[in-house]
Amino acid sequence: MFYHSEAQRAAAEALIRELDAAGIWSDPIVTEVRPASKFWRAEDYHQEYFRKHPEQPYCAFVVAPKVRKFTEEFGGKLKQNR
Repeated sequence: MFYHSEAQRAAAEALIRELDAAGIWSDPIVTEVRPASKFWRAEDYHQEYFRKHPEQPYCAFVVAPKVRKFTEEFGGKLKQNR
């Protein structure tokens, strides 16, 4: 996770601790929390790729099940109407 402020860093680390304590997964979360650095926007044809190409095999068989599982678990924490 990349953060832009100390508040974001603290929130990310607190959430990781909360999820680890909940015991949802058998292994601890190993996601790194690091300061944001230079960001390069992807080319236009890469933007919203999953939404635009749900029939593409990788999207349909790999990405879609992961998004579905994530949404079921954490849907209440997602921003709506991005």
